[in-house]
Amino acid sequence: MLTNYVYRLRPNVTQSNKMSNWLDMLRSTYNWSLADRIDQYNQQFIQGDYCDLRARGEACPLTCFVSKNGASGEPWKDTKVNKDGKLKNPRRSAGDIQITGLPELKKARPWFGGIDSTVLQQNVKRLDAAYKNFFSARRCANEGRGFTKFKNRNNFTSFTYQMGVKVQGNKIYLPKLGWMRFFNSRVIPEGFTIKAATIRKRQDGWYVSIRIEDKTIPDYVSKPLDEVKSILGCDLGITKLVHLSDRYQIDNPRFSTNKKAQRTLKIRQRRISRKVKGSKNRQKSSIKLGRFHKKIADKRAAYQWDVANKIVSRKVDAIALEDLNISGMLKRCKIKTDEITGRFLKNGQSTKKGLNRAISDASWADLILKIEYLAEKQGKVVIKINPKHSSQECRNCGHIDKSNRDGEKFICTECGYHEHADIGAAKTIRDRGLEIVRGDSAKLGVNHQNAQKVSQCSTWGLPK
Repeated sequence: MLTNYVYRLRPNVTQSNKMSNWLDMLRSTYNWSLADRIDQYNQQFIQGDYCDLRARGEACPLTCFVSKNGASGEPWKDTKVNKDGKLKNPRRSAGDIQITGLPELKKARPWFGGIDSTVLQQNVKRLDAAYKNFFSARRCANEGRGFTKFKNRNNFTSFTYQMGVKVQGNKIYLPKLGWMRFFNSRVIPEGFTIKAATIRKRQDGWYVSIRIEDKTIPDYVSKPLDEVKSILGCDLGITKLVHLSDRYQIDNPRFSTNKKAQRTLKIRQRRISRKVKGSKNRQKSSIKLGRFHKKIADKRAAYQWDVANKIVSRKVDAIALEDLNISGMLKRCKIKTDEITGRFLKNGQSTKKGLNRAISDASWADLILKIEYLAEKQGKVVIKINPKHSSQECRNCGHIDKSNRDGEKFICTECGYHEHADIGAAKTIRDRGLEIVRGDSAKLGVNHQNAQKVSQCSTWGLPK
């Protein structure tokens, strides 16, 4: 079994400064590697015969090395030998080319020698993972991951060790950083070995996520679909965070969109805007704002774990959730212009802005991820359902109409059936899940593979 434990570190000033410098150097390496791959791609498929568009130099093996793998360096590996004693000379991937170039980087830039070698290698593999996610997303229409972007100080805050990490009591050993104290809030069970450790910088300090594994303990196994007899339907909302098919409703605290939080955010953001750019006072104000955002995020995460536990602890075999396109729901409204004057017209974006904030504050994607994780631990099945017309479909006659729903009220314009709109939607989701379990998935336009999705747990906060 593979799982992750997260702890807060207690580094001294020297260690904290050293980790901050590592982040700056790793970010520059990440951005250079990304730029290298983009340049190689441009030379092969976009620029044609030119090595550089500005210099107008032609691509020639004598003047410019062009690699089909998308990275500059030696694409052929000459260390492996076959049975006859001849070199296999296999072709390297782009990531392997850039990893083998790291020793040359340390020679040219000696200060990179202070960073652990596995940290540098994992930094390149991080770029590889972003590339694979992008190209796999292009093949699979259900995934929506975009092309990786250049990193700045705000979105590059972590690095990973692959080996050499040790834990003794309330101290942890990190290669090239030494022994460091941490808050041992959760003892690592006996029999588990450390596989990797990810260090992350947050608003209030440094944290470590330790990945541990014990092969003697089997992984969690979900119940097969043919053994599912009872299903709980869940409808996600804003007025109430979750509506269940058993008529139970869970409140939405609105951690970042309530009046007190909005007022505090407005004041602290205004204080930042009044400070001189680049000054220490502006930096102090930014730290205060960041800590408040972290406080909101921690409250939301703790509440979502409680909600997920309430849902999963129900005596059912499966949980039916909406397969929501949240990124599409947060998109801006289309621009409207006057055909005669060409001026911009009102498109409802100012009204939708509040809805977008409420959706982001509810954080449905994180809640779904937590429900999937807890359900897998208890051997329950999570079924993703297409939510189309779930709140507009009459449960009595099947009539679908927008006018059926008026806020939280549902009154069918065809037969007069009335019910709570969101609870009725949860029941509809439950019924669709039952149809999938019985094998009638063609009726819903959802195949078995898309209906049942195994939980994907991230490195931070959700152990696999």
